[in-house]
Amino acid sequence: MVKHRFELIDSSLAPDDLSGSDRHKPDTPQNETGTDSNLSKDALEIAATLRTNTISKTVLDGFLRSADAGIILLTGIITSLYGASINVPPLWQVVALLEAAMVGVMLFQTADLYQASTLQKGFSQLMRLVSAWALVFAALITSLLLILPSAEIPQAFLISWFVSGAVALSLFRMIMRSLIVRWTRAGRLNRRAVLVGGGQAAADLIAELERQPYNPIEICGIFDDRDNDRSPPSVSGYQKLGNISDLVEFARIAQIDMLLVTIPIRAEKRIIQLLEKLWILPVDIRLSAHTDKLRFRQRASSFVGSVPFVDVMEKPITDWDTITKRAFDLFFASLSLIILSPIMLFTALLIKLDSPGPVIFRQKRYGFNNELIDVFKFRSMYHDMADTNASKLVTKGDPRVTRIGRIIRKTSLDELPQLLNVLMGQLSLVGPRPHALSAKAEDRLYENVVDGYFARHKVKPGITGWAQIKGWRGETDTEDKIQKRVECDIYYIENWSVFFDLYILIKTPFCLLETENAY
Repeated sequence: MVKHRFELIDSSLAPDDLSGSDRHKPDTPQNETGTDSNLSKDALEIAATLRTNTISKTVLDGFLRSADAGIILLTGIITSLYGASINVPPLWQVVALLEAAMVGVMLFQTADLYQASTLQKGFSQLMRLVSAWALVFAALITSLLLILPSAEIPQAFLISWFVSGAVALSLFRMIMRSLIVRWTRAGRLNRRAVLVGGGQAAADLIAELERQPYNPIEICGIFDDRDNDRSPPSVSGYQKLGNISDLVEFARIAQIDMLLVTIPIRAEKRIIQLLEKLWILPVDIRLSAHTDKLRFRQRASSFVGSVPFVDVMEKPITDWDTITKRAFDLFFASLSLIILSPIMLFTALLIKLDSPGPVIFRQKRYGFNNELIDVFKFRSMYHDMADTNASKLVTKGDPRVTRIGRIIRKTSLDELPQLLNVLMGQLSLVGPRPHALSAKAEDRLYENVVDGYFARHKVKPGITGWAQIKGWRGETDTEDKIQKRVECDIYYIENWSVFFDLYILIKTPFCLLETENAY
């Protein structure tokens, strides 16, 4: 459903969110550089309510199907091992288990047991579930009658399996129902959208969306560069929260899923100007096409009900890809820590013996969506000469670097503590390398050197990346070097796959042998 977000700010915040004297005094968010935000008070209040991530319906749907199939298989196996005996060949037992799981998921789908509206119901959902489960056994018994005499059908086993399966599936569904009701009330199952462009075009789009019976989009506000004469401060109950530059900052604070551009498609020049500012954000960007009276093929567009949108940019690494990449990171980071722990302990001992100061050096760097994170490294500089913001690049023969520091920097052993950042979810094993806040090339900040520099933060940064594999490791003393790095980072983001990550991970140790640019 579409919610009038800004109208709920004063009346619907739960006491757990803002209580006591702080109820009307939310913490002032900071922008990507760590300074106070320039957003309006209304924009800040709305952004504060949108800090939690939304839940992918694709992932939730896949999880429910997998869980149902797993419960069916598990209850069948447990019943066969500890329940009634079965006088059926093992092969047919396996076939029966797999058939029940597959047919069960298909019949649950037919019974609309994966629909959001059904998942929020109690008694009626259970009635549908038990009815579909009974049909699964009707199909299973029919299949067994085709290969076995009726006297050999394991009735006691089937009855025990039916009962245990019905109980287990019902308990799982009730647990999921309570979670889904909670997530729905919090708006976490909606797709949060911001309208880019106000006025009549925005009003028409809002009206079209509100007419759709099953609309997953929650409009969180409107941003427009035009003044109030051409773009009124409120459209159909939704507030204009700022201009396009404000939108970039807003999307750094709030968890937004998509931007819906209401500007007519024929206004090409203006759309291009907008996209040049907005493509750095990790969100889907859609052009509203409902007012252009054009017919779009399904492949070229997406629809909310009957409302067409032209797909311009997709958020990289979403849905199951996010889970796959996280599983990849957890597995290989844990394995690496186990294998490399003796080297890390020995390195820590050498650092402690070489110079006074802590073994681990923490540095603020840009993470996903420009979030500031503490990156862990083995200390390679003298403690009293540490450059927390990396305002001065390390150069060849730099007097700030210790004797052990020169070795661990050349071999990249100083990066190994970042495996802890991976386990904490702040970094990935593979991704654009996180840069320090004040990193410069030829005395210019990286973001001032490369147009669209922050687009490299559309995914989590990594310990290693495509730029390092391609030879752009080490000092970035020229603008060309940082330009090449960012080009490699963007290529990685646009071409990501698990196999690409694996290739980079395998190539990394060999690339570390090239130490010419590492100081």
